[in-house]
Amino acid sequence: MGNDSDSNGWSRARGFVVKTLFLIGGAILVKRLTKSTTRWDHSRIVTQSLSGEKFSAEQASRDPDNYFNIRMLTCPAVDMVDGSKVLYFEQAFWRTPQKPFRQRFYMVKPCPKEVKCDVEVSTYAIRDAEEYKNFCDRPRDQRPLPEEVIGDVGEHLTTIHLKRCDRGKRCLYEGSTPPGGFPNSWNGATYCTSELAILKNNEVHTWDRGYDEDGNQVWGVKEGPYEFKPAPTSTVNDMFSPLNYPPLQSLEKRIEGSLVLQE
Repeated sequence: MGNDSDSNGWSRARGFVVKTLFLIGGAILVKRLTKSTTRWDHSRIVTQSLSGEKFSAEQASRDPDNYFNIRMLTCPAVDMVDGSKVLYFEQAFWRTPQKPFRQRFYMVKPCPKEVKCDVEVSTYAIRDAEEYKNFCDRPRDQRPLPEEVIGDVGEHLTTIHLKRCDRGKRCLYEGSTPPGGFPNSWNGATYCTSELAILKNNEVHTWDRGYDEDGNQVWGVKEGPYEFKPAPTSTVNDMFSPLNYPPLQSLEKRIEGSLVLQE
């Protein structure tokens, strides 16, 4: 009788432990599934999506009169003490990736609580841009040190406020500069605006335009944003070969007023 009683007691105890563990595990799972994305999660997703090598090859193939095949390369440069990520960004024609014509720093961080957005992407000039050419392609021990990067963050150019896209839309995040844009004096402009969209599969759309004091667009493409898509290394040459580019002299004339050389 004593043995039967002990056996029943242990069975009930084991049953209780199993039920308790099941309930705890279920609670943890539900918490994980229902956990909302934090401000820093949004910032991390945007940082990862911006990073890497991307090309506008498909767009240039569809519409060579209005778009160039541009290589966009972005990579982490330094982490700030407040958690913000500084990325190095450059653009070059795909045939001459070693000669970037546009170099910037991106600073990515959560939006201030008083601003109705999820991620803030600010663009800064680089004080000594020549020292940063092909930054992402270099071994880490041949790049400027973190403290040098911080010291070379120059003039603030623009800030874009990104919001998470609604369900069902193709994008993940999209946004633009505030109304009125930011001061800009290149090619007769008085201000500029920027739009940015982060799509699935690390695709990035950018649209920068400059306007004069009368609201006339004086630089930047008018048809729509540049579309940058990652390209597998093994297929880069095959993907670019069909593009029908004009002679170099003609290309240089078309560059005038283009988005890609905006300063």
